[in-house]
Amino acid sequence: MTNKDILEIAMQQSAIDAHCNAEDFLKQYNIIVESKDSAKARKYLQLPFECNLISYGTNIVASIDLQYKDIVEDYLDKYSVAHCFETPNMHILSDAFRKHNMQVCFMAEYFLPDINVIHNLDCAYELRILNKSDFSNLYLPQWSNALCEKRKELDVLGIGAYCDNNLVGLAACSADCDAMWQIGIDVIPEMRRKGIASVLTSRLACEILNRGKVPFYCCAWSNIGSARNAIKSGFRPAWVELTIKPDKFVEEMNKS
Repeated sequence: MTNKDILEIAMQQSAIDAHCNAEDFLKQYNIIVESKDSAKARKYLQLPFECNLISYGTNIVASIDLQYKDIVEDYLDKYSVAHCFETPNMHILSDAFRKHNMQVCFMAEYFLPDINVIHNLDCAYELRILNKSDFSNLYLPQWSNALCEKRKELDVLGIGAYCDNNLVGLAACSADCDAMWQIGIDVIPEMRRKGIASVLTSRLACEILNRGKVPFYCCAWSNIGSARNAIKSGFRPAWVELTIKPDKFVEEMNKS
């Protein structure tokens, strides 16, 4: 696959998730579409959206419940693409949805591999490829970014780093949709800053590509360590999303 192929696959998946056309992400103007459920959407998404903003850098595609069209349209018309995803402008959107018992919840940056950069990095520790059958005893707090206990059936492939036969780092991926697998990474605290995370992330990405799938990586914009790992591993920023959720959903997340 080329970088162009990878970007097109990502846009096609985003189009499925948003219920729009892939070409919509390349328009010179913002687009509002009605959100609908799809069996081919990323498995962890809760569809339809009340409001989800997606940008690949050129414009914004807003996938929404159409009863909120006036709110979203006014917001998109008022601010630039980048400013719609950050404070202080973001508060305007959140405040408008507060009247409907909703607010801004998720803000995430997504990364795709750069084929011209990504490669297997060297590691001082033993590496082992892990398959679904190897994960059964690894659904523990220290590996909660790499593996998701709530969606075990989606965890398909991993690479572990071992020191003295003890697992010290784990990158794993979930088959969130047909064409794209999402990478998560964990390294135990005492073994961090040794390059383990980037080794595992880059090697797993190469394994995913070799299987004909597109690896992708997601983190909060403020998670500097995770974003640095993505860049060091050969990933580059590709798109961003902002999601509105009900107040009760946000309250439950804040309890965890």
